[in-house]
This record gives sequence, structure tokens and C-alpha cells, in this order.
Amino acid sequence: MAPTKTTNTGTSAAASTAGGTSAPARRRTAAGGGRPLVIVESPTKAGKIAGYLGNGYVVEASVGHIRDLPRNAADVPAEHKGASWARLGVDVDNAFEPLYVVSPDRKQQVSRLKQLVKDASEVYLATDEDREGEAIAWHLVDTLKPRVPVRRMVFHEITPEAIARAVANPRELDTALVDAQETRRILDRLYGYEVSPVLWKKVLPKLSAGRVQSVATRIVVERERERMAFRSADYWSLEGTFAVSDRRAGADEGEPTTVRARLVSVDDSRVATGRDFDPATGQVTGEVVHLDEAGARGLAARLEGRQVTVSRVDEKPYRRRPYAPFTTSTLQMEAGRKLGWSSAQVMRVAQRLYENGHITYMRTDSTNLSNEAINAARTQARQLYGDAYVPAEARRYAKKAKGAQEAHEAIRPAGDSFRTPGQLAGQLARDEFRLYELIWQRTIASQMADAVGQSVSIRLAGRSSTDEAVEFTASGRTITFPGFLRAYVESRDESPAGDDDPGSDDAERRLPRVERGQQLDTRELEAKGHTTTPPSRYTEPSLVSRLEELGIGRPSTYASIMQTIQDRGYVWKKGSALVPTFVAFAVVNLLEQHFAQLVDYDFTASLENELDEIAAGDLGRVDWLTEFYFGGEGRHAGGIAASGGLKSVIGQQLEEIDARGVNSIPLRATGPSGEPVVVRVGRYGPYLQVGGEDGPRVTLPEDLAPDELTEERVEELLAAPSGDRALGTDPESGLPVVVKAGRYGPYVTTVVPEGSKESPRTASLLSSMSPETVTLDDALTLLTLPRTVGTAPDGEEIQALNGRYGPYLKKGTDSRSLESEDRLFTVTLDEALAIFAQPKQRGRRAAAAPLKELGADPVTQGTITVREGRFGPYVTDGETNASLRKGDDVESITLERAAELLADRRANPSTRKKATKKAAAKKTTAKATTKTTAARKTTAKKATRKTTADSDAIPAS
Repeated sequence: MAPTKTTNTGTSAAASTAGGTSAPARRRTAAGGGRPLVIVESPTKAGKIAGYLGNGYVVEASVGHIRDLPRNAADVPAEHKGASWARLGVDVDNAFEPLYVVSPDRKQQVSRLKQLVKDASEVYLATDEDREGEAIAWHLVDTLKPRVPVRRMVFHEITPEAIARAVANPRELDTALVDAQETRRILDRLYGYEVSPVLWKKVLPKLSAGRVQSVATRIVVERERERMAFRSADYWSLEGTFAVSDRRAGADEGEPTTVRARLVSVDDSRVATGRDFDPATGQVTGEVVHLDEAGARGLAARLEGRQVTVSRVDEKPYRRRPYAPFTTSTLQMEAGRKLGWSSAQVMRVAQRLYENGHITYMRTDSTNLSNEAINAARTQARQLYGDAYVPAEARRYAKKAKGAQEAHEAIRPAGDSFRTPGQLAGQLARDEFRLYELIWQRTIASQMADAVGQSVSIRLAGRSSTDEAVEFTASGRTITFPGFLRAYVESRDESPAGDDDPGSDDAERRLPRVERGQQLDTRELEAKGHTTTPPSRYTEPSLVSRLEELGIGRPSTYASIMQTIQDRGYVWKKGSALVPTFVAFAVVNLLEQHFAQLVDYDFTASLENELDEIAAGDLGRVDWLTEFYFGGEGRHAGGIAASGGLKSVIGQQLEEIDARGVNSIPLRATGPSGEPVVVRVGRYGPYLQVGGEDGPRVTLPEDLAPDELTEERVEELLAAPSGDRALGTDPESGLPVVVKAGRYGPYVTTVVPEGSKESPRTASLLSSMSPETVTLDDALTLLTLPRTVGTAPDGEEIQALNGRYGPYLKKGTDSRSLESEDRLFTVTLDEALAIFAQPKQRGRRAAAAPLKELGADPVTQGTITVREGRFGPYVTDGETNASLRKGDDVESITLERAAELLADRRANPSTRKKATKKAAAKKTTAKATTKTTAARKTTAKKATRKTTADSDAIPAS
């Protein structure tokens, strides 16, 4: 399957396999005296494995993927730049052949690997045992071209025993896995690069669409729509405390003597609870009794002093089986609930635990445990809790997800015997310890005995003083043997909706022993008021759960999906809740109205299933991609194929899209006189408009959640002093000049017409100015900035500018501060030259006191403080700084949120890119590779990026 077309990287043809694919040719040329070379992905993993293999092996890291599709037009080799398919990086007219280029930041490492391969006696490819790891291995062989034996070395934990077994039992490359990964990569590229330009033209520039990210965004938007349409309702309930007056013989000393019960019916009609109200109208539905405050209090008064009778007692045995060991998705969900972590943070910590040999591979959708792991868990459970807590038969968990690979294991502690968290405490950072403890507890609990007990439900009947028939109910649970609950209790996403729900699996509520017909005394009656609440917003754990429930995406991609929808500006966090932006509303509007199949849940899930069929070798890659992109009979790729394929659908729909329509989000709220209110997404952000095209506009605050745009809030925004004040007309351009309130302070700007390609001129107000008093003359003076002061003797132009940090002069890459803002308009060339002749002042002011102190960072133990910086408030532990994001504010930010921001910053440090001169065209193509196959029916095995779910969200422009 190796390419037959080559670039300077060089490739060679290889024989096709029976399955229509082929593996890189293996050449067995002796390399006298050389040592085996083991190639892994990460330096940490390399160091650990090198320690286990000893000096007889050379272990080196590829540092992730070494090749990928071109990121932008500049990456496309010169010989392909004129091709119609070059912008895609995939030759759609030639069996969907991908064009691969060596990543610029990997060229040095590729050169090093090539030298090591020359000196090696054989090569072991020890990349991860999944589709992506298999693809990385293929790329390594195809790029490095070893002339020695090549072996695929696989393992799912990094322990001495596992590495020894992997070296002793190598296998061949799995071409079906590589094929499946390449298909996903090509599919995501086609989707992202065809759909994203539609968003640029009809919504905003630089937006992106992705096969999974767009569906995930739709899920979040749909929940917000439900919240926006929600109408609350008030209702009342009645709870009573009833006493057992005659205790039965043999009752325990600790047995309760009262029971707390909830009113459920009046005169055989059920009493309304929150679920009985229509969320869209706030009206009660069905034949139920809707108690208001007067009704509830009145009924309580009429029941005062009355006895109730036990009408029914139901006792059932309670049994709860242990939870299955962790998969990637369940680990992300549970760590999100218990530890408050984002999916990305969970995967970062899990990656460190895996690479350091503490847990098994953390990207898995299997709940399977090896025999060795089962024995280790059962042995440790017996040692810690006793024989009674370990069942006679080992527990085996069937795979939960379609396509789960039983050859893989669930996430568990590494090794054939498990180390307790206490034994590893000295080796682990705090976050690593917390996650390891969670995984260890869950694994041990999975092999323990069931929790057993008794559940009881009691019905109490009575009559009021006016002969109303009432019925109360109470339920309880006692656990007689905790079993696995001694080791682990799973958390819940939300508090239970029903008052009688006992809560978590280990929660107990003990009721007194009563018999049918027994009389109980009424001790207390309490009327309680309630208001229905809209459905909760998704959090990262609950969104992952929803995606898994729908069969969309795969567990290994969920963390990157969560990060992508936030990085693209579609979703922001309010606490832990995911809030969609109005831009997300506009994008989802467009996709739903014109490309409904692309964001249809069933269609997206069916794509995942068909991609799994390709991985299993049951479906041809080229045939499937052809139907998806060009159309076909619709046997595969769902309705998109029957509709003519992605390319045709995009072309047909593009001109029919009403940009104004998709960018308009009607609100339920109305204006002061009942006028319709709509939110529009404009080129400068979302704004509120009342009463049609000519109605007043109000810019919306960035941290305003869509469901908070109630009638009261709309009225408040309209009544507030406008942040935009018209100053007059610019005589030079004829454009209106306004003063606005911006994120970094007030500024003046010219207002260009909607749809114009002209850029507005802007300038910040001087510190001596205010938005209320600034005049048109002031604004026109400000708009002369930056002012050209003159040209220095060396030919460099000197400009006077007003920046975020004050007035300054700029000469090429050099700059100098000015002592006052007035000098921006008066400084002369001679004065400027004199200022530049002085040495640059590099001193700093003394650090200002922190705005807030939050506590110790869980990773570094440094004190986290909130401080004011040049770019706004930020959090720091003394080593790492992280700016507050949209939705965060100084007053409400918590220690947990600050720790999350710092963890994200550590994982994604900013780097300065050095300016480089473009090489000649011949040199820029040196690392590019494209391919064809001899028979045009065979396909090649390549790779996709390691951690990106929809990595083609932003196409080359």
C-alpha cells in the first residue's frame, strides 16, 4: 500500500494484500553489530521503556505524528499547488488518495530517526495499540524506509513484564486499523473543508464545522433553547411527620419512632409535582390536583390532630451489582463529577499515569479485564475486606459499546499485582494520586460482592376534618451487607428528582416497622412552596454521557471534542455548565436549516458504525468515501449519499442560504410596546434589535447567557445608557463616528455599512477623556493615530501610537514610552530621535497586591492568587499564569476553577515562533508525500492527529 508517486521524502511501492490494502515493504538487510531500535510516541514513554529493556536496545520517541495532511496552502508542495484538490489535501478524483507532508516541527526528529534506523539491527514499532497508534507506525515505516526487519510491538501497560512479553511476541501491522484511521482522517478533512467556508460566507470568518464538534454544539444549543422557551410554575406540597404510638415487640432500640411522608393524592386524584407542568407554558397537564399556598396550608390545618392508617407496606430485597471498570468515557464522567475536572485535564493526568507505568492504556472502550487483573483485584479485595466481600466466581463485564475491542482492557492499575494508592503516594503528584486512587478503587470494587439490603415502601391513608381522603407515601432502604460499596460509590450528575429517591447507592433511610391497619399519630404538617426549574445545562461529564448514549464520537475523542467546542468560541463555561454563544446558535441554525443530515444524531451515529465496519474489514474505504462525497445509491453514508453526496449538497444549498435569517435568533421577550425582539450575530458580535430593521440596537455583554434574555433583562438593556454614542460624521470618509465601550476600555470608531469589506478606523480614548464628554473633534484627532512623526536617518519610519499600556513611539521593532498622551500629537522627529538615542528602560514597577487569594494549587502546592494584569485579571500559582476566560470573574472564581485554568495553561504553554524566510520552491517540497496505487483499487495506510477529534475544523484559506 505504499505510495508509488514520491516526493523528496521518497517512497516505494509495496505488494497489495488480499484485502485491497498493502503494508510497507519489509527489507531484511543485516546491519552488522547494530542494536534493535524501539520507536514510541513520547519521550516519557521512551525513557520508561528504555529502563526496562536495558543497554541492548535503543529507544527513541517520534514525538507523536510525524506526517499529516497539509495544514494550509503553504504546506502544499509546489507540484500539487495547481491541482483542483490541493486545498483539501485529498485527491478526491483518484481513489481519495491523501497528500501527506512531514510536519515542520518534526523534521529534525525524522532526520534523527532515519540515522538511528541506519544503525539498527531491527526496528520495533511500539506505538499505542489502537487505530491511531497503528497509523503512526505505518507512517514511520513509510517515511523512514528501514532496510532491516520491522516488527509491531504492542502492550497496554508499561511494566517490565508487559514490555518483555511485547518484545517476545511481535505481530504484523494491522492494515484494517490503519485503513479505518485514514478514512476517519479523510472524512473529517472533507467535512471540515467543505462546510466551514459556508460558515465564513454566511455567518462569520474563521468559523469551523466538524463531523462531531458540530453535533456536540447542536446538543448544547438545543438544551439552551429548551431553557429559553421554559416557563416556570409555582406549586406547593405537603409533608407530614407521623409517630408510631404502639411499638411492636422485638423492635430494635435504634429503630425510628416517626416516619416522614409526602402527600401524593387527595380524593383519589394525584397531587401535582414538578413533572406535571408543561415546560413551554407553565400550565399543569393531566388530571392532577394543583396545590397553591392557600390550598396546601388549608389542607394542613384540616389534617391537624387527625390519625392516619397504614394502608400498605411493600418490602423488597435490594441488590446492587458493582460498576464495571473504567472506560475512557466513564473515567472522564466520574472524574468530572468527583474531582470537578474537565475531560482534557482527566486525559492529561491519565496520560502521565500510563506513561510512568502506573495504569493501563487510557484510551479504551472495553470493560474487559485480563485474568491476571481479575486475580489481582480479587486478591487485594480479600486482603483488605475479607473473604465475605469477594464472590466465589470472578466477575466478567461484557463490552458496552459497539465496536469495543475486547483485546483491549479497561483502565486499571498496571501490573499483575496492584499497588495501593498509599504505596504510590510518594511517587505521584497530587492530581496523579487522586486519579490513581479513583481507578484503583473502581477496579477493586468491580470484583467484589453485591451490596444487599431491604427496600420498604409505606402508604398512609387518612381523612381531613372536612372528609377529604388523603394519602401519604414514604420509602426507605437499609443495607444489610455493603459489599463493593465498602470500596467505591459512584457519583451522580444531578440530585434526584423524586423526594423518595434514596440518593446515592450507599445512602440509607430507615423506616419504623409498621403493619397494615396500624394507626399513626400526626405530629407535624409542613406546607412547602416549589418553583419548576428548566432542564440543567450540560456539563462536560453529562455531555460526554449524552454523546455516548447517542453513539456519536468515540471515547478516545471526547476530551478533544470538549476542548474544541470551547476553543472555537461556540461554548463557554459558567462554573462547570456549558453555555452556548449566539454564534453557536447561528451556526446550528444554518446547519439545521440547510444541511440537516450533517447534524442529525442518527446519521452521525451511523457514520461511526460504518467506520467501525471499515476497521473490521467489512466495508471498503474508497467505495464508502465515494458515496459520502460524490453520492450513490445510499447503501452507505446515509441520506447524504442519496442526496448526491457532500460536494453536491454544499453546492446546491450555498446560494439558497439567507444569511440574515440564520444569524437572527428570535426571543420570547418583547420590547416596551410589545415589539418583537431578536438577537442578531453581526460582524462585531451579537446585538439585540427591537421592532425590525430600523429598531434600536443594543450590544450584548459577552458574559450574558442566552436564557437570561428575559423580558425584564431586555427592558433593562434598552433602558441602560447606551455604550454607543453617535458623535457625528467623518468628513473624510462620510462614515458615522461613534464612541463605544470595549473590553479594554472606551474607544471611538467609524461605522462601516453591514456587508462592507472596508475595515473601520478605531482609536482608544485618552485617559483624560470620557465617553460621555468626548466630542467629534476629539474623535477625529484620535483617529489620526498612529501618527507618522518622520523618517529616521537609517530609513526607518517613526510612529506615535496609543497602546493598551499608554502612549509610545515605534521605530521598526524598537519602541519607547512617551511621558504623556499629549505628546502623541506634539512630539517632533528630533525629539523622537533623542528619545530613541537613550537606553531602553527595563525596570519594572513593584508588583501590585493580589485581588484575591484562593488557596493552594493541587499540583504545585503554590498559593493561587487573582491579580490584575495588562490583559485583564489572571490567576497564578507563582510559576504559571492563566487569564480568566469568558464567564469567569474575580468575585466568583473558585479554587477549583482557577486550578483548572492553570492546568490547561501548563498543558498548552504559549511559544514564540521565530520568523523564518521562505525557502525556494524546490526545498519546500522536500518532505511532502503523496501516493497512488498500482490497481487504483487499493488504498494506503496513513495517520490522523493523535488528540484531535475534528482536527480539520479550520481549513486552509
